[in-house]
Amino acid sequence: MSVMLTLNLAINEMKKIGFLSFGHWSEHPSYQARTASDTLLQSIDLAVAAEEIGLDGAYFRVHHFARQLASPFPLLSAIGAKTSKIEIGTGVIDMRYENPLYMVEDAGAADLISGGRLQLGISRGSPEQVIEGWRYFGFSPKDGENDADMGRQKALEFLERLNGEGFARPNPNPMFPNPPGLLRLEPYSEGLRERIWWGAASNATAVWAAEQGMYLQSSTLKFDENGKPFSVQQAEQIRLYKEAWKRAGHDRKPRVSVSRSIFALMNDQDRYYFGQQGKAADSFGYIEPTQRAVFGRGYAAEPDQLIKELAADEAIQEADTVLLTIPNTLGVDYNIHILSAILEHVAPGLGWR
Repeated sequence: MSVMLTLNLAINEMKKIGFLSFGHWSEHPSYQARTASDTLLQSIDLAVAAEEIGLDGAYFRVHHFARQLASPFPLLSAIGAKTSKIEIGTGVIDMRYENPLYMVEDAGAADLISGGRLQLGISRGSPEQVIEGWRYFGFSPKDGENDADMGRQKALEFLERLNGEGFARPNPNPMFPNPPGLLRLEPYSEGLRERIWWGAASNATAVWAAEQGMYLQSSTLKFDENGKPFSVQQAEQIRLYKEAWKRAGHDRKPRVSVSRSIFALMNDQDRYYFGQQGKAADSFGYIEPTQRAVFGRGYAAEPDQLIKELAADEAIQEADTVLLTIPNTLGVDYNIHILSAILEHVAPGLGWR
C-alpha cells in the first residue's frame, strides 16, 4: 500500500482551509504591500482570488498602533460585497479596545452584506504595540479587575446583544415610529451569534469559550501548561473544549480552527523564501512577563514530505478548520500560488479534499 493511500485511510476528515493574513505593510523594496492602501486593496483581491481557487475562508488579524490591519469591518464588508461563498472572519479582535454595542452594529452590517458568511474571532487580547493601548481608546478595567477581565466582560456583553433582544427604553416622542417594547440594536443579523469564535491561549479559556457557545480558535502559540510539544498541548486543549461543549448541551456542533505556517516547496522561489523554515522546531518563551508559552513549528517541505509531517500533527487532526498564515507583503499572485499548492498537492493526500 502506498504512503499516500495509507495516509488517506488514516486521516479521512474533510477540512475547511482558509488563509490568515496579518496585513503588514512597509516601504521595503521587496514588498508588494508598501502602504495601508496597498494592504487593504490587496486583501480584497486576495479574498476574491482565494474564493475562485476553492479556498474556504479569508481571515484577518487585528492590531492597533501598528502598520497592520486594524479596524476590520470596512474590509470585511468590502470582501463580502465582492464574494459569494467564502467565509470571512477575524483572528482575532482584541475586545479590550472595543465598544461592544457599536461592534454589534458593525458586525451585523458586515454579516448582512456578506449574506451571513461572517465568522468573527474575538479574544481578551494579547500584548500590543503600546503599553495599555486600550486606555487611549477610553477604556479601563473596573476596580478589582484586570484588562483580561475587562476583555472577557466586553465579550459577554457583545454576545448578549447579538441575540437581538430589546433592552433600551424607547423615547415616548421619537423622531420615527418605534416597534412596541424595548428596542434592540440594528441592523440585526440572525444567526451571527452562533458564528462567534474565541481565541484561547489556555485550556481554561477554551473551556470557558465552550460554555459560552463560542467556537474555538487556537493559534501557533499557547500557554505552556505541561511542557509537552506544542501540537500535543494544543490537541489536549481542543479535546477539553469539545468535552465542555458537550457538557454545556449546545444544539449545534462545535467548530475548531488551528493556524499554521505551511509552505509546499514547489520551485526555487519557494525554497529561497521558506526552505529554512521547515527545519525549525517548537520553542518556549515568554509573551508576558510571568506567562511561559510554547510556540509551534512551521512547515516547509516538498509536498510528499509535507503530507507526512502534517499527518503527525495531533492538533490538526482534532480541528475541522486549518488557517494558513500567509506572507501578505509578497503580493496577491504569490500568495495564491502558495495557497493553490496546498489545495492541489497537499490537501488531497491528507484527506482534506
